[in-house]
Amino acid sequence: MSLDSMTESVDKAVSGFFEPIAGWLGDVVFYSVPVAGTELPLIVAWLVVAGLVFSTWFGLVQIRKFRLAVDVVRGKYDEKGSAGEVNHFQALTAAVSGTVGLGNIAGVAVAVSIGGPGATFWMILCGLLGMATKFVEVTLGVKYREVHADGTVSGGPMHYLPKGMADRFGKNGKTLGKVLAVLASFMVLFFGLFGGNLFQVNQSYAQLVSVAGGENGALGSSAGALFFGILIAALVGIVLLGGIRSIANVTSRLVPAMAAIYIAACLVVILVNVTAVPDAVVTIVEGAFNPEGVAGGVLGALIIGFKRAAFSNEAGLGSAPIAHSAVKTKHPASEGLVALLEPFIDTVIICTMTALTIVIANPASWAEARAGESIGGVTITSDAFGTVLPWFPYILTIAVLLFAISTVLTWGYYCLKAWTHLFGRSKASEITFKVLYTLFAVAGSLLTLQTLIDMADAVLFMLAVINIIGLYLLAPVVKRELNSFMEYVRSRKAGETGDSDDDQEPVKTTV
Repeated sequence: MSLDSMTESVDKAVSGFFEPIAGWLGDVVFYSVPVAGTELPLIVAWLVVAGLVFSTWFGLVQIRKFRLAVDVVRGKYDEKGSAGEVNHFQALTAAVSGTVGLGNIAGVAVAVSIGGPGATFWMILCGLLGMATKFVEVTLGVKYREVHADGTVSGGPMHYLPKGMADRFGKNGKTLGKVLAVLASFMVLFFGLFGGNLFQVNQSYAQLVSVAGGENGALGSSAGALFFGILIAALVGIVLLGGIRSIANVTSRLVPAMAAIYIAACLVVILVNVTAVPDAVVTIVEGAFNPEGVAGGVLGALIIGFKRAAFSNEAGLGSAPIAHSAVKTKHPASEGLVALLEPFIDTVIICTMTALTIVIANPASWAEARAGESIGGVTITSDAFGTVLPWFPYILTIAVLLFAISTVLTWGYYCLKAWTHLFGRSKASEITFKVLYTLFAVAGSLLTLQTLIDMADAVLFMLAVINIIGLYLLAPVVKRELNSFMEYVRSRKAGETGDSDDDQEPVKTTV
């Protein structure tokens, strides 16, 4: 039996078994209600309402403390002797690498096709609201992290849910928190293996094949797919062996590089068509409040924009706190402020640049998609760049590969923390996971397993329900941590040595 027929058989067998489960799970998690002629997924409403609540609760922290967040990333408020593994900038880039990806390229194109240019306005608004949610969950992630005897750190919802609930509600809260932590670990692990690993490798391979002669090209064969999968797996395995320090070192270079390449390409298209920029901005704003040809009108454009932004920046899903928890700091809220920059970079900057490029370039494929004649994603974005840069598909391929590799690495770290929470931190346990994860990277170039990827999406957004309930209950803890950090900032500005550090609760250390 050839490799092609074997992989096709596996795909069909897996899809046939899991398709009913994935369908049922998707119907439950992404349940939608009809609103003004369009469908509103309740999970999106859940994420947006959380952003509204936390923005209000913390007095628009994402605006008032934005400059302070930038200063923290720059190292202005670094504290000597802090527990942790990476600095603020490395923690931010590691987390951003897990969110910035194909959703920013293909997802935005889908949004402005279905919801019109006005969906861009609502994407930006949702990104701004998500900044507050990200601030809350990451502050808790650092507050309740565990620093192990070897200096490594574990954090995320699997840690702050049981510890935080125990702090606030005692024994009963601790029991509930432990159950939620196990569920959270399983959800992170399942999504990471399929959505954060297999899917990313699969899509990057598909893009590479498309610019290398298609299925008849050098990489179009099963042997080419296997070679690509082994190469990516080797790179991922080597970096994973180094832990978060190694991952952060790679992502702190990859993320700025891939963002620079992509934004530079957007700027080229925008500058070549600079006279069209004012009209494009007017089109986006008018489309947000008076969209034409969009089901549900204004509400329809709003829902599409919110949906794409919520799926892109992952605010409230509990994934980012795992990476941010490794930061070197004595004040949890300092990293919470750093984290609020994440949706700003992912959604407000990169998604907006993509949308503006498409609206200005106005490629034929976008018009066809809006008319319902075709379904476009990355091809629309690629065509938009192609109006000015005919060779851009090759640059886009590089960007996709960088996006995919950085995402696979970051989700490898997330999954490792979920795995060790479920199965222990022994050397054998960690090696077992790393071997499993690298094998999934190889499978990504050979298999699609779309049904399992659909299940993974549903499982990840189930985590948002559990996580945000915890965030509501633990918000008073976050407020205390923010006040503590602001006292530290004031003392630093006054020229004091930061004696308030002594008042911080020591981070729990475990073996």
